[in-house]
Amino acid sequence: METTNAASQETANQLYNYAANLLINQNKSAYETKAALVEKGLSDENATIIVDNIEEQIEEAKHEKARKDMLYGALWCIGGTALTLANVGFIFWGAILFGGIQFFRGLINVNS
Repeated sequence: METTNAASQETANQLYNYAANLLINQNKSAYETKAALVEKGLSDENATIIVDNIEEQIEEAKHEKARKDMLYGALWCIGGTALTLANVGFIFWGAILFGGIQFFRGLINVNS
């Protein structure tokens, strides 16, 4: 019984990896990926569940990266501004500019 469960889990993992590869690396659409899973013998319902789960994980990863871009961008910008205002003898325009660009890139991506 344990061997059957392990084999089933391995098959499920292979199908998830196959679908993720199609969506991420090969830039296939959700429709194309579902069709490829159905060709492999999956039911339409199970193929839809797999593709929907993977798309949800991809979106969450994109939002997490955007939030990190906003955080680090804000830190660079604020740090550069603080050091410039502290009058340590330098203007940290690179840190301010880089931080501002990274922050706004994250802000745009978090809303898309």
